[in-house]
Amino acid sequence: MPNNDHRNLKLSQTAAEQLVQSVVDYAIFMLDTDGRIQSWNTGAERIKGYTAGEIIGEHFSRFYTEEDRAAGVPEVALKQAAEEGRFHAEGWRVRKDGRRFWAMVVIDPIFENGKLAGFAKVTRDITHHREMQLAALEGERRFRLLVQGVTDYAIYMLDPEGKITNWNTGAERIKGYSAAEILGQHFSTFYTIEDREAGLPQRVLEAAAREGRYEAEGWRVRKNGTQFWANVIVDAIRDDSGQLVGFAKVTRDLTERMEIQRQLEQSREQLFQAQKMEAIGQLTGGLAHDFNNLLTGISGSLDLLKTRLAQGRVDELPRYITSAQGAAKRAAALTHRLLAFARRQTLDPKPTNANDLVTGMEEMIRRTIGPTIEMETALAIGLWTTICDANQLENAILNLCINAKDAMPDGGRITIETANKWVDDQIAKERDMRPGQYIQVSVSDTGTGMPPDVVARAFDPFFTTKPTGEGTGLGLSMIYGFVRQSNGQVRIYTEVGKGTTVAMYLPRHWLSGKAEEGEKMVDEPAHQGSGGTVLVVDDEPLIRMLICEVLSDSGYRTIEAGNGATGLQALRAGEAIDLLITDVGLPGGMNGRQLADAAREIHAGLKILFITGYAENAAVGNGHLAPGMHVLTKPFVMEKLAAKVTEILQNE
Repeated sequence: MPNNDHRNLKLSQTAAEQLVQSVVDYAIFMLDTDGRIQSWNTGAERIKGYTAGEIIGEHFSRFYTEEDRAAGVPEVALKQAAEEGRFHAEGWRVRKDGRRFWAMVVIDPIFENGKLAGFAKVTRDITHHREMQLAALEGERRFRLLVQGVTDYAIYMLDPEGKITNWNTGAERIKGYSAAEILGQHFSTFYTIEDREAGLPQRVLEAAAREGRYEAEGWRVRKNGTQFWANVIVDAIRDDSGQLVGFAKVTRDLTERMEIQRQLEQSREQLFQAQKMEAIGQLTGGLAHDFNNLLTGISGSLDLLKTRLAQGRVDELPRYITSAQGAAKRAAALTHRLLAFARRQTLDPKPTNANDLVTGMEEMIRRTIGPTIEMETALAIGLWTTICDANQLENAILNLCINAKDAMPDGGRITIETANKWVDDQIAKERDMRPGQYIQVSVSDTGTGMPPDVVARAFDPFFTTKPTGEGTGLGLSMIYGFVRQSNGQVRIYTEVGKGTTVAMYLPRHWLSGKAEEGEKMVDEPAHQGSGGTVLVVDDEPLIRMLICEVLSDSGYRTIEAGNGATGLQALRAGEAIDLLITDVGLPGGMNGRQLADAAREIHAGLKILFITGYAENAAVGNGHLAPGMHVLTKPFVMEKLAAKVTEILQNE
């Protein structure tokens, strides 16, 4: 049995020696008690450059530098290993060819029967690792010097709890604290009392830790108590294992920039007001010119009507009546265009299929533009439904076609096109519209085109390049107002000599079902009513008289009121009222919408017809009517009013 144990021990020693010999990244060798080399592995030969035959029996001090040998470092290493059980150090060592390398050294004593028998020595070449460490340290040193030299930014570090661990020159300049005053303090010191009470500093750290970075602007406080507007960036710092070890914080004082921005905004506002006053002057002049012409036509026709009646020449009366009516209609169209430009008209939006609308008006457009202009349509298959006032869209398309015709005096081609369009965030921002899905209705021509200065003013009211008397300058402004009020946008694409495209973008409507057709823009004959009581509220006695007379002729009983308070008294009197007709703008502190709301408190579901000369959106729900409410814009034909009343009372 002892022989087997001895043989097993020799086998174990042989295996260990083979293992040591196979190691190439570490120099592993044995020393006797005097420090002379007793064994030598492959790694030692690779690292130090000596073969076993060259080095065994030599003293290990030959690997040390001359300086270390003169200082007795090898002897100290063996002494410390023998006395303390291990020697561990890093330092320069020398290869056979005289080159130096940075080594990590471990020396362990070997004892037999309690007596020192020698040493086991392990050396590793870590020159590359040390160079990387030195480079990192140098980079950190340079970074610290750079950070300290920055004066426009406060740059400092926080521990995971938010306490300040270092402080640069910029931080001292901006916040007013020296490093000695602020190190170890919590960074919430720089926040306003309100922000600290609201827990903002803690939320900042939590957001940075969660997202990796937090960036914001807000008020911060200097040492002397003054506040400044700051841009703040907080970055979370994590170690290789992902553990949060702190935060890097950068603060920039933007107070001066914010003040400059505020002054610029004030300047822009002043410029806007100046431009607004100029536009109002232009608008007033153009409006006065056009209305004076129309009023001259109306008053002149009435004067001649009176004269011919006195003369008994009644056969000429229809001509003057027709002339006065025509001028009145043109005046009404002018006010509608003004309201459209100002986005103050009351729209009646309904689901609308633009393809059907274009198809339905093709013949009218062809007659309008004449035989010298070719017309074609390119209508998208599967066009989405939009939500808009179909009458206004029809007017817009017709106006664009008329403009296109005027831009082609020698003939040309007009193309009406529809398409589905996706508008992403970037395009929406560029075009001042909401992201989403739109339908596009565009009218293109092959005419003269527009130079940039004309395009810039194309939507201005009363701006026109046509000769005096051939255009009001309200066509494009009306289209712009209608589309913008419909939550859409208008774009002009043009090149001088090559033509123009005006594209209208209207929002997609998601409800299913066929689009409703717009109300026909023609005068209808009076409808004979089936009876009922109508309350008429208007502050203009002549208008009340005319409305009540035409309704009486249609078989309705009418009650008159000159303001909202009087109308409310009539509603509370207990009579059964079937319909309330009210002007939107009423005197006495109660407008038409307020009266309508009060009326429905008394008579739930009461039908309402608003009549208005200027369509106050605030009074009728920002341009959109509640169920059971309708609107008729002044001036209107009395027979049309009667037909509208009959439609409301019989069909709802």
